[in-house]
Amino acid sequence: MKKRIAVLASGSGSNAENIANYFSNHELIEVSLFISNKKDAFIHRRAEKLNIPCYYFPTKQFNETDDVSGLLKKERIDLIVLAGFLLKIPENMLRAFPDAIINIHPALLPKFGGKGMYGDHVHRAVVAAGEEQSGITVHYVNENYDEGKIIFQATCEILPGDTPEDVARKVHALEYKHFPCVIEKVLNA
Repeated sequence: MKKRIAVLASGSGSNAENIANYFSNHELIEVSLFISNKKDAFIHRRAEKLNIPCYYFPTKQFNETDDVSGLLKKERIDLIVLAGFLLKIPENMLRAFPDAIINIHPALLPKFGGKGMYGDHVHRAVVAAGEEQSGITVHYVNENYDEGKIIFQATCEILPGDTPEDVARKVHALEYKHFPCVIEKVLNA
């Protein structure tokens, strides 16, 4: 029986689509569903194109009920992947899926992590700090933003004169290249 992934995203879902495409013909792993906390997020359109069910849970329902955990259990999800998902994972979900929720962060943790550090906020902070490199961190999710055990990191060089947009492009390239492979290794461990 295939191992089943649920991908959670709050925005465009480009990483979710990349992950789905990577596993589309995999013998042992499949992306079973997407979940978003934004009704108008572009991930819903990507899901339609990919023929993957996509569920919308408003923030209050996500945070204050067991509806999401119930759906994930009903669908026999083995791994929950956060790919640009901006809500903190509630305690009930952490308890229901111990060591089965991973996230990708667009910087080299522990630097540039925590509440409010996502997307372009991270890249602007990295450039403003004069960092010589950035990258990605894939980590397990715990009760604190960006503090779970690190699974994998990859780096990219930041050149003098690089803008936050330049850094974002380099980091996205790392995400697309490495994240699906890391997911596969986590599921095969």
